[in-house]
Amino acid sequence: MTTAQRHAGAGGARLGVDPIACEAHGLCAELVPELITVDEWGYPIVSADPVPASLLDHANRAVAACPTLALRLKYNGP
Repeated sequence: MTTAQRHAGAGGARLGVDPIACEAHGLCAELVPELITVDEWGYPIVSADPVPASLLDHANRAVAACPTLALRLKYNGP
């Protein structure tokens, strides 16, 4: 188990989006639909719930794939 997975398992990881940087490509919602939906204009609506450890790899892929770097994975805790 990686350090990131340990943080996420403790409820310490949440997805966030920079609404200014986002250009509504929708790739994030395709990669992790369990946590991200899109509105009628294609902009992401991110779940406020912590990222479950089982979805952490998918969330990391979505963050890495964002063409405008608008999606972030934030860790709380130590």
